[in-house]
Amino acid sequence: MSAVSVLEVKTPNELKLFVKFPMDLYKNNPYYVPSFIKDEIKVWDAKENPALDYSEAKQFLAWKDKKVVGRIAVIINHKEEKELGIRKVRFGWIDFIDDREVSKALINTAINYAKEHKIDTIEGPMGFTNLDKAGMLTFGFEKIATMIGIYNHAYYPQHIEDLGLVKEKEWVEFEMNFPKVLPPKVEKFSKLIAEKYNLRVLNFKSKEEILPYVKPMFKLLDETYKHLSTYTPISEEQIKTYKEKFFPLISKNYVICVVDEHNELVSFAVTMPSYSKALQKAKGKLFPFGWWHFLQAEKKNDRANFYLIGIHPEYQRRGVTAIIFKEIFVRFNSMGIDFAETNPELEENKSVQVLWQDYNPVNHKRRRTYSLKF
Repeated sequence: MSAVSVLEVKTPNELKLFVKFPMDLYKNNPYYVPSFIKDEIKVWDAKENPALDYSEAKQFLAWKDKKVVGRIAVIINHKEEKELGIRKVRFGWIDFIDDREVSKALINTAINYAKEHKIDTIEGPMGFTNLDKAGMLTFGFEKIATMIGIYNHAYYPQHIEDLGLVKEKEWVEFEMNFPKVLPPKVEKFSKLIAEKYNLRVLNFKSKEEILPYVKPMFKLLDETYKHLSTYTPISEEQIKTYKEKFFPLISKNYVICVVDEHNELVSFAVTMPSYSKALQKAKGKLFPFGWWHFLQAEKKNDRANFYLIGIHPEYQRRGVTAIIFKEIFVRFNSMGIDFAETNPELEENKSVQVLWQDYNPVNHKRRRTYSLKF
């Protein structure tokens, strides 16, 4: 039996192998959704990824019989260490064939990297920050992935747990059939709350009109989620990067902003048509024809994804979500949206999960990060 070798990625060609490995591993898998190859390469470029200003990272490929059989990235977020006192090695971008020697070699690579830096804990899969993909899928393997969700084979968590790693954090995701009739209490309550607090929904006539609210949205995210474990504030550079990456995919009809009488943002929701099938058809490339699949997905789609929801703490218990959901209901129905899917939410984040309670949500996916202390 050939031995497994894990070697650091050193060249642009090796980085392409690193990025494209899951596309080969999941070829013809109906549930896997690839990322754009160019975007994945930019993740490891300090000029493109502001998180590398305060993080160090390495990528590794596992080889066997002269073939790539696995990959892993290791990250140390020094901002997390400085601001939260958390010292650990994050591991992510982990994929491997169903071979115990391969998964063991990859996890050992993360352990050895941690020991070299005098760190005694690893956790993953996760990225550089809170807004990166995180959590290994443990339930929902026969559900198509979203654009921001990790997909993996069912054998992944079995391998990881057999190597002694234990659950660290758990995320849940929900799917719901969007109603054709708005619950009367939502209709009535949304009107009462809007009048009581002098709130209104912004009506964007073009996507460009959303731009002045992008930065306030991210700031509101900080206010919404700062109480959650390991949450670190979003930097100005990160806001710029995420805006450049995702703004082209946003449609004005899928962004809802609620402001007060002073035109200050108090709540927002960013949803998108499901681009999962478009990404599958594009096969990691926007050009020459990938853009067409995205255009079609925006024009005609019966499924939408919730990506970001922010509510100012002062309004979180005042029923503002009724205004958001009334507006989403009106827009989704006008666009023929029948199904909606949430983004991954920390299991502990009950305040967000309660948002879906009137829409008969089904917990259709679960994912977790695993940790090991040594």
